[in-house]
Amino acid sequence: MDRAAAAVIEVLGRDGQVRRCHRVQAWPLAIGRSPDCELVLDDSHLAGAHARLALDEQGQPQLSLLDSLNGGWLGKRRLVAGETLALAPGAQFQLGATLLRLRRAGDPLAPEQPLRQLPAVHHHWALLPALLLGWLFLLWFDQWSALNPDAPWIDYAGAVLGPLGLLLAWAALWALVNQLFQHRFPFVTHLWRALLGVAGLHVLSFVLPLLAYAFSARWLLVADALLFPAGLVALLWWHAVLVWPRARRVLGLSLAGMLIGALGLMVAKRQDQQYWFGPPYLAALPPPMMRLASPKPPEALIESLRPLEAELARQAGRDSDQPAAAEGEE
Repeated sequence: MDRAAAAVIEVLGRDGQVRRCHRVQAWPLAIGRSPDCELVLDDSHLAGAHARLALDEQGQPQLSLLDSLNGGWLGKRRLVAGETLALAPGAQFQLGATLLRLRRAGDPLAPEQPLRQLPAVHHHWALLPALLLGWLFLLWFDQWSALNPDAPWIDYAGAVLGPLGLLLAWAALWALVNQLFQHRFPFVTHLWRALLGVAGLHVLSFVLPLLAYAFSARWLLVADALLFPAGLVALLWWHAVLVWPRARRVLGLSLAGMLIGALGLMVAKRQDQQYWFGPPYLAALPPPMMRLASPKPPEALIESLRPLEAELARQAGRDSDQPAAAEGEE
């Protein structure tokens, strides 16, 4: 074939990526489902011979629609049977439900993109076991602080091995999704990301309440309540961009919208309460030696409660009037 007439027809997916590439061996060529066609497509919305590609007298490609039910599209233009039109360089056209693109030897090529490599997790082989052991120690410490000192070791097994199994299953599931979409199985990469995110959130759940107690900074409990769902959403995004690296912005906006919606529902649910985020008090207090804030006298507590005195008196009076009103009705 003349070099100027060399061309390929690319079958595109919904994301615009090339799924299959067919080299044009000779002009003209027919496109359809019939084995007689030069380009056979597995599309039930195509006729046996659906379209024909040929070169005009000037060597420019032309697309002719043959007898078919569904016709085709060129951009937003509807193509019907019997219609013939010229194709611009790199033009995309749809036949039935299949999106195609014609590329010729003289058409300009997009610049070569750098190869996107997976993160060099092998550099962290020494850190991965250490981080895993550190997280397991945190799980053990949680269980130890909740059990009696003489509790048997079997009571620790579920609290430590259960989350470990869930973490491994989580990383394996994301690796399977990678295998489905990108034909690779980066289990260690997903395990590293999941472990880093879970261990980081676990450390924050220890540190923030401790600092809130030490410095009498209740707003740190609010930060803890907000950082946990935000951290989970960030972890989801970190996994998802490894599967769909071209959709970073869309994934980020979608997950951020979900987070804002969830926080809005939480606020709406707590409208009748005195707090929106975080616990109303510390359920467990650290040792007094960790208290760094200056102590306040009992008089300061009594003075801070005075604004509630009038409201409590009004509520008590209303409660005492209700039985009298009920007796009057009888």
